Amino acid sequence: MKLLSLKLVRDIRQSIGQFIAIVSVIAVGAFFYAGLITYSDILSAYTKAYFKEHNLSDLNVYYSQISTNDVARLSEIEGINKIEGRYTLDATQAFEGYKASIKIHSIPVKNEINTPTMVEGRIPSKKDEILLDSHYAKEHQVHVGDKINITSNNKDYSFTISGLCENVEYAKKNEIQDHKTFGVAYMAEEAIPEMADGFYNEVLIDAKEGYDLEQLGKSIEAQSKPLSYLNQVSKERTFSYSKLTQTIHNNNLMSKVIPLVLFLIGAIILFLTMSRMIDSQRNQVGIMKALGVKNRTIMLHYMGYPLLVAMIGSILGCFIAAMVFIPLVTASSSRAYALPGIKFALDLYAILPPILFSSAFGLLSCYLSGRTVLKERAAQAMRPKPPKKMKMLLIERIPGVWSRISYSYKLILRNILLNKQKALVSSVGVVASTVLLITAFGTHTALLKVADQIEEVYAYDLRVDYAIGASSEASKFPSGIKQKFDLSAFPVEFIKDDKKEKATLTVTEKENNLIHFFDENNNKLFLENNGVLVPKSYADKYHIGEGDLIQIKFTAPEFKNKMIEMKVLNISTQYSNPSFYSTPAYLKSFDLDYNPSSLLVEANSSTDLVSVRNFFEQDPHVDKITDKTDLKKSAQYIVKQNSFVFIMFIICAVILSFGAIYTISSINIYERNRELATLKVLGYPKYKINGLIFFENIILTSVAVIVALPISGYMYTIIVKALSSAHQQIPDKLNIFTILVSIILSFMLTILANLLLRRKVTQIHMIESLKSIE
Repeated sequence: MKLLSLKLVRDIRQSIGQFIAIVSVIAVGAFFYAGLITYSDILSAYTKAYFKEHNLSDLNVYYSQISTNDVARLSEIEGINKIEGRYTLDATQAFEGYKASIKIHSIPVKNEINTPTMVEGRIPSKKDEILLDSHYAKEHQVHVGDKINITSNNKDYSFTISGLCENVEYAKKNEIQDHKTFGVAYMAEEAIPEMADGFYNEVLIDAKEGYDLEQLGKSIEAQSKPLSYLNQVSKERTFSYSKLTQTIHNNNLMSKVIPLVLFLIGAIILFLTMSRMIDSQRNQVGIMKALGVKNRTIMLHYMGYPLLVAMIGSILGCFIAAMVFIPLVTASSSRAYALPGIKFALDLYAILPPILFSSAFGLLSCYLSGRTVLKERAAQAMRPKPPKKMKMLLIERIPGVWSRISYSYKLILRNILLNKQKALVSSVGVVASTVLLITAFGTHTALLKVADQIEEVYAYDLRVDYAIGASSEASKFPSGIKQKFDLSAFPVEFIKDDKKEKATLTVTEKENNLIHFFDENNNKLFLENNGVLVPKSYADKYHIGEGDLIQIKFTAPEFKNKMIEMKVLNISTQYSNPSFYSTPAYLKSFDLDYNPSSLLVEANSSTDLVSVRNFFEQDPHVDKITDKTDLKKSAQYIVKQNSFVFIMFIICAVILSFGAIYTISSINIYERNRELATLKVLGYPKYKINGLIFFENIILTSVAVIVALPISGYMYTIIVKALSSAHQQIPDKLNIFTILVSIILSFMLTILANLLLRRKVTQIHMIESLKSIE
């Protein structure tokens, strides 16, 4: 066995490039498996424990106002384990050049639902104390003991920061996790009489284990009829919870599918490699059998190669994942979510599945490759393998065609068409790598297009949002404005069957040309007074078509849950911040008053824009001013969050492609040693022999690329669906330029592999290759 081990080392040294290429393919699979499964498992386990420890509410029920006694009566409903009332309000904090929104909740003395994670300080106990979101505090450089001034309902309040916290209900604040312009705070119950006349407006429900939440929600709604009931939201429909569960599901799916595909490709390459190795060493197998070495021992010797490849590749892939993937995903997670104390570290057990999978595939490929030779007798195995029986190709039987083809192309065609199965298998690695390249480039390009669409859609310079109760209609306007249009955004619920989805209904004039609308073919759409424009993201998810009727429920308290049925005018492509769009005239047809709360402004020039902005900043009725840069943040955030994943996809696709092409080309050269040696003897120059191999690989790559195109479209659709939601649309069509770049890169890798293999052709030993096999 010691001698066989030395022989294994010698075999590896003789084809070290091929060994490295196969190890690289296995390492890529292990890299993705270890990285994705670690991220998915740790995030899943952490969030389950985090939600349980801090008792995330199962239902949030909203009222105009509800007393302590009413909350106590609701607690008697069957299925409720715990119940808490609280007062929630929106406030703003002014900074130089902008205002930040703060969502403030009262916190009960005996808080048992949605309990905060204390970072520093203590929970507020006095009416002038406040518990502040730690990320918001860090962004604005405020600390425990500092005073902050906020405005709510046109009243100013001053609070002292008693502590900093993170809360389970705001693990994900918004799409871009913006801590600068949005924060969360908690005040003592003692502050409620001063700010809310002593009433609650929200009730948190902790349901009993296993109780039907839908039935509980109906019971609460029925019991709330005498009260000023508004709405209720289950935890599955909350923004934070739904985003986290979607991320965990997507990563868990990718951690299984991607590595499995890569390991299968590695198994195919190993099968070809072991077939070539065992075939080239038939005489050595015969000698070992003649010397009395058992078939089992010989098979175990050759199985050492795939085992070694699997172990080195898996360990290397997991090591790189620990050094590269885990730090990147840790940084990405900290930007995307507020999860206190979460740590991502690669578990040593994560190495085992890649080793077991790749070893199993490798051992199977070795067994299938070696069983035929081991069945032969020693004398038969020591003889050179007889040549294959040749047969005429279909193209040879066509009169006048075969004779016109040059000798070089005849050799290429015969080699490919007489070994169709091997040619097909040889193309699998290139197909997979091309699919990865097109998908990675395509998705990254799509995300960039999301950011770029903002320039096409929004033509205004400023959006001015007025404070509650104020309106643009009574305001004065400065000079320097080219055109302006009123606008109002209403929080609504889109309802389809039993499903509900939060949405925004934007109402503006039909003539408003500062917002452009496009369909999926990039044709312009226009607002009309007889329908509503529906975002394509909602239309795709809920199968909405032009002319359909949709149900919209207004969730703002002043509308008292009014529900209307609107006609779909058209489907609008809105990549970022999708909204339903309607006109004041259409809204009025439902007996709803339109009170514009925002203003879109286009300035005459950049100089005028400065003075116009200064004017609105000094207007006491103005709550917030935004420009197109603020709108870009959401799209840019998504690009930034996903860019490292796509970069890794591209790098791994390149490694996979190169490894597959190099290994398969190396095997191709070995199998044609006698043919290539004959050509050398006949005086064929080296460049012509290299040209034969090069052209054959180009043909195989071309076939692989053609096969990869429809598969890439399918893979791209799956990834786009995973990234998209009703609140975020991703372009679902592959860009031609992206496809061309991916295809060119695949051919460049083929050329590089051929250049590196020129040495193998030069080293072909003519006399040894041409020894008689009769």
